[in-house]
Amino acid sequence: MRYTEVRMSRLTSEFLADIEKETVNFRPNYDNTLQEPEVLPAKVPNLLLNGTAGIAVGMATNIPPHNLGELCDGAVHLLDNPECEIRELMARIPGPDFPTRGIIYAGKGLEEAYLSGRGSIKIRGRVLVEEQKKGAKESVVITEIPYALNKSTLVEKIAALVNEKKIDGVADLRDESDRRGIRIVLDLKRGALAEIIVNQLYKYTPLETSFGINMMAVVGNRPMLLNLKQILAYFLEHRREVVIRRTQFDLDKSEARAHILEGLKIAIDNIDEVVALIRASKNAVEAKAGLMERFDLSEIQSQAILDMRLQRLTNMERDKLITEYEELLKLIAYLKSILADEAVLKGVIRDELLQVRDDYASPRKTQIVADEATDIAIEDLIPDDEAVITLSRRGYIKRTSLSHYQQQKRGGKGIAGVSTSDGDFVHTFMLTSNHQFLLLFTNQGRMYQLKAHQVPEAGRYAKGAHIANLVPLEKDENIATALTLREFAEDRQFLFITRRGMVKRTSAALYANSRTTGIRAVSLKPEDELMMVCGVQNDSEMVLITEQGTAIRFGISEVRPTGRATEGVKGIALRGKDRVVAGVVTGDPDREQLLTVSEYGYGKRTPLDQYRAQSRSGMGIINMRVTEKTGKVVGAVMVAETDQMVVLSSANKIVRFPVRQVSLNLGRATQGVKLINLDEGTVVAGFDLVQRQGLDPVDGLDDIESIEVELPVEE
Repeated sequence: MRYTEVRMSRLTSEFLADIEKETVNFRPNYDNTLQEPEVLPAKVPNLLLNGTAGIAVGMATNIPPHNLGELCDGAVHLLDNPECEIRELMARIPGPDFPTRGIIYAGKGLEEAYLSGRGSIKIRGRVLVEEQKKGAKESVVITEIPYALNKSTLVEKIAALVNEKKIDGVADLRDESDRRGIRIVLDLKRGALAEIIVNQLYKYTPLETSFGINMMAVVGNRPMLLNLKQILAYFLEHRREVVIRRTQFDLDKSEARAHILEGLKIAIDNIDEVVALIRASKNAVEAKAGLMERFDLSEIQSQAILDMRLQRLTNMERDKLITEYEELLKLIAYLKSILADEAVLKGVIRDELLQVRDDYASPRKTQIVADEATDIAIEDLIPDDEAVITLSRRGYIKRTSLSHYQQQKRGGKGIAGVSTSDGDFVHTFMLTSNHQFLLLFTNQGRMYQLKAHQVPEAGRYAKGAHIANLVPLEKDENIATALTLREFAEDRQFLFITRRGMVKRTSAALYANSRTTGIRAVSLKPEDELMMVCGVQNDSEMVLITEQGTAIRFGISEVRPTGRATEGVKGIALRGKDRVVAGVVTGDPDREQLLTVSEYGYGKRTPLDQYRAQSRSGMGIINMRVTEKTGKVVGAVMVAETDQMVVLSSANKIVRFPVRQVSLNLGRATQGVKLINLDEGTVVAGFDLVQRQGLDPVDGLDDIESIEVELPVEE
């Protein structure tokens, strides 16, 4: 509580107005000694007015501040036109208004933020060029800086760049800021071009920054990503509730007072009889009962008559009482009209918004300009270096420079790749570069598109950021597959495989144009979900493996290319509740053996030629004999003799072994050998090859000790 003591400004009264009239709910405070409001009955949309920033588990919010007058105008327009378009609101609320002023480069990013709730804008500080008083020299003067940028940090950064000669031509750097404002002066050397220095400041320092707008808010105890219209609509809904509760409170008070005045009026009109009745009574109880019976009064009215002072009997006091009663009747009628007529209620909300605007609005501080072709592209400032992107089963993603991974010989123990919590493991590990596209396909058939450099960079030991901070995943939606590519070429094709055995082949070019909210990558039938996506060639073959140990092999050419939002065709006919757990594409001459793993730790390695080619949509042939001992099949992968394998159990234990230890001469209809000894109640949580693209991330789960084992041969 000691941190919440403040000196309130004049505008604060509009946040607390009518809080004593039961307009909001109260709850116990942290130690249950006081009551505190759950929300404030604010007359202004504070979520947009002051903005907010916060980080939570799996989600974050970052809402910039806005201009009070513009917000009131936008809210009034939405109140009068509930069906208006978001762009109509943007005409009244053109963009954020930062207290540190600066310049906003509006455009697609700001439009996306207001339309979808998530976007990014560029903010620049204001830079002036002044002539020095002596000599033909110039000075570059910074008078405004981007929002949330520390001035001292900026000055230190500029000084470091000047010393490193990245910004050349600066003779002196001074901070002349005072209480009147910011003034950072760079005196230039003779002959130095001020325009070049200014561009270097924008390019190399935080004088130009990006502000990622993420309008996540809690609505009804549930986090939601809101657009501009939704935030204003929820605010107006809040104001409607506050005004209704305030009106009901005032109505109850007024009716209670009118009830008492009616009793006093009766008493004054019959004052002689009232006095006689009271004088004849033995006590106050008898007097109250007598008044109630004689004049048909309520107990409250009778008590008010007994409490009435003698001075109320004068003519002047009687006139005041009558006047008060008549005014109360008018007030009661007005309050009832607010509750009964929606138009009157809207009028009250509108008048209060306009009054707040007239009393407190101030001119916009931050200038908004359109995007210019000469603006520095953020991507141009990021080198196209090679990087490794990892994604864990629980959705934690990060980007790490390839230089952090050392090239190792096969079978090496590896280096720590990512720190994960218990029960989590890395299921996607990709080598890419910063300028490549990162395509994230979800189990619900949607695709989200990012650039690789948009994935937060982190060290090898970091867990990374949750994927929900980058893309707006819905409930029960998770990333099924992630791919990277340089361009969406016409001749490149994606192959989609679903749990219910559907397959689809589509040109990658159809996925080039994506939205921040994602696009439909594949249409799914009810109770189906996307399992994997991969790139394929026309002459390739694929094998689908099911949970009950069947497999089908057929040519990719049997799956004709279709459009983006299509279901595809049947790849395998499933029996009962069987489902597809793996799909592998053949064609790699180094890997022509299929290694299948079951949930209770059994596995078998079979040459690919034992799976005869069949026609698509058949029921397939036996891949692995599934028994109570082996459990269901959890997946399969193409392997070579020289590969190594890691298997992770649900108890967070890893076993690592050479693939050659798994017997190759086992037939298709065998149950295989035991790959990992599992404790009772645990199953295989995941598995993968150790070496991927020349890297060795086996200890990517660096909190787990990997154990090399020698496998027994067992049929």
